[in-house]
Amino acid sequence: MKKALYIVIAFILFNCEDVIDLKVPTSDPKLVIEASLNWFEGTDGSEQQIKLTLSAPFFDQEVPPANNATVLVEDANNNIFEFVEEENTGIYKTNTFIPQINQEYTLTIIYQEQTYIGTEVLTTVTPIDYIEQNNEGGFSGEDIELKAFYTDPANIDNYYFFEFISDIPQIPVLEVYDDKFTDGNQIFAFYSEEDLEAGNLVTINNYGISQQFYQFMDLLLQQTSDGGGGPFQTQPATVRGNCINITNPENFPLGYFRVSQAYQFTYIVE
Repeated sequence: MKKALYIVIAFILFNCEDVIDLKVPTSDPKLVIEASLNWFEGTDGSEQQIKLTLSAPFFDQEVPPANNATVLVEDANNNIFEFVEEENTGIYKTNTFIPQINQEYTLTIIYQEQTYIGTEVLTTVTPIDYIEQNNEGGFSGEDIELKAFYTDPANIDNYYFFEFISDIPQIPVLEVYDDKFTDGNQIFAFYSEEDLEAGNLVTINNYGISQQFYQFMDLLLQQTSDGGGGPFQTQPATVRGNCINITNPENFPLGYFRVSQAYQFTYIVE
């Protein structure tokens, strides 16, 4: 009898499962602007692209593209560069862009009868001098660490955006730096990855950025490092970029319009 009773109780415990309908906060989709125009050393900078998507609920597997937008960039000399969408990808391209240091550029996007604009100056940057490798880094003393040294120009406020991309399946590591305490000195950007091994390839991109973009990215990186962004966590405040909606200011876009001189350094881990 007791054995039968145990079986009945076990059956009840393992079969009484309620389906919980999670109420995840939602909002109307916003336009997301990924507009980074980079003039890499050794290129004429004419080929550029801008990616437009829409914000989506947390559990959605796909990010919807923003199709059929009008995308234009104009410089201070009244040159207008039209970006044309590649099929229905939300990626808009041009091969006529003219980069010029310290030139001001204005991005105009017309999407679903609303107009978005953003302005930025093409900012110069210093190249990477050399890479220093340390094989005894991290808490374990066994991680590989890389230092990318560069020389900061003196008596000028400079801001740097570094992107470290390795050939192991990891997302890129992003860092921003200023020269508040290092003006005119040789300094370094730091990268460490516990899975790095000898023979791995690391691509290091260094972009010149404005103070406004530095502040924007610094806030984003702080939110990421704090572990925010889960569906059940208190959501961090939205970090607004430099693009505004002049048709309906309350429907502001996400993302940023950046224009940079850039250098790329490829390093093979020893």
